Amino acid sequence: MKKAISTLLLAFVFFSAKAAKIDTIQVFSPSMNKNIKTSVIVPDNYKKSKDRFPVVYLLHGYSGNYGSWAKDFKDLAKQVDQYGFIAIGVDGNYSSWYFDSPIDPSFKYETYVINELVPFIDKNYKTISNRDGRAITGLSMGGHGALYLSFRHQDVFGAAGSMSGGVDFRPFPNNWDIKKRLGSITEFPENWDKNTVTNLLDLVKDNKLKMIIDCGVDDFFMEVNRQLHQKMLTLKINHDYIERPGEHNLAYWENSLKFQLLFFDNFFKEKKK
Repeated sequence: MKKAISTLLLAFVFFSAKAAKIDTIQVFSPSMNKNIKTSVIVPDNYKKSKDRFPVVYLLHGYSGNYGSWAKDFKDLAKQVDQYGFIAIGVDGNYSSWYFDSPIDPSFKYETYVINELVPFIDKNYKTISNRDGRAITGLSMGGHGALYLSFRHQDVFGAAGSMSGGVDFRPFPNNWDIKKRLGSITEFPENWDKNTVTNLLDLVKDNKLKMIIDCGVDDFFMEVNRQLHQKMLTLKINHDYIERPGEHNLAYWENSLKFQLLFFDNFFKEKKK
């Protein structure tokens, strides 16, 4: 029987006697009428501490899932301990692109993340439950998703990042199931224009949102990231922008995540002052 209040699965992973812990949980989504798995990584002092913790939401890429972060990023548990925040491995399905599909009502991942997942995490974990204690980032499809959600919900997230993000997917009309979510670009060009990150910069005002964006110089998303960066400069939108050697692969993202988590840690500390 499905319950609006989700239940913890009995799947706890301990890395050592004193190390971050991973919980695999299920969060029920009323908007999509299904349970969605999520990984929650808490630091080693979480249980004993009376403090509330900042949260970093991590969005996987196309064909990934909620478990990709804990499985593939070997240093993530140590980084959670080092910085003392909670990391959430969000599940965005195989190819949701993290928006509410205008043509497929079974894909409502913006609604899920903002209205269902974040409130659930705040209710069930010791979080700093405001934008000063929340950051979001992701890789590839998830990089697009992190910027998309943070641009549209700056009341929810105070900081955002993108690693090798598909920040403008219009040059790739036949790739990664995007047309399954938006319709074909020839029939529904307005769906593509309204849901690609580079067209949402008018939402980013007053430089309230702290941002870090990076991409490898040999990545197929390099050019759209450069275009986004130039557009942001023209609009005087503050952001950290990095190009470094690398391709669209795990080796690049493991390195990139180190810088992004440091960026978020600095943001959280600044907000605590």
